[in-house]
Amino acid sequence: MILSVNTIDVSIQLSHILRDVSLEVGEGEVACLIGRNGAGKTTTLRTIMGYLKPENGTIYFKDTDITEKKAYEIGCMGIGYAPEDSGIFPDLTVQENIEISTWTRATDKSGEERINLAYEVFPALKDYKRRRGTHLSGGERKMLSIARALALDAELFLLDEPFEGLAPALVTQVANSIQKITKLGPSIMISESNIYHVPDFADRLYVVERGEIIFSGKPEEVAGEKDTLKIIAGTT
Repeated sequence: MILSVNTIDVSIQLSHILRDVSLEVGEGEVACLIGRNGAGKTTTLRTIMGYLKPENGTIYFKDTDITEKKAYEIGCMGIGYAPEDSGIFPDLTVQENIEISTWTRATDKSGEERINLAYEVFPALKDYKRRRGTHLSGGERKMLSIARALALDAELFLLDEPFEGLAPALVTQVANSIQKITKLGPSIMISESNIYHVPDFADRLYVVERGEIIFSGKPEEVAGEKDTLKIIAGTT
């Protein structure tokens, strides 16, 4: 497994947010973490990324314990994070946002190769190279955030609600770009509140509710879990 999260508990101030959460992502796999708003999706990704520390449990990336590592150390190891709010640098241009990743982590690919690949996967960004982040639409910021992780030459992508708030046409566009990334070899974990945004190329599905994993399995298997579907899809 490229990522193993083992029975972590996370509290924020006095609130117990994650309870005994365990999940895995295999080499080259796409895993989706589905849950309602406030269920614990973002907390899970932020804990993996080192912004939050679990009270109990461990997190392994490629057999290395990263539980106590800082976020910048985890990024330099090869985990790229695209937060829900995109997290781009608003005063920098599209080109500068992408270039920053090539300065952060050295790999066997040149900076130019990594930048060109980011534009190849997200061709819509080519027309906005000199545009600052403050002048990008929500969808463009989402794409730039993932493109920046791609330029890091990440081996694992953590994508927090990449389809949230996007028009249907943009959802398809971003999903196609993510699928292009999977063909390059990295593993991906996507968090989403909408079960209908789970891409058809996903390999694993986890459902989190009130900070606990209530389902884990293949995406098609959740159709047989009526109680789970009531929570994530509003079915009766």
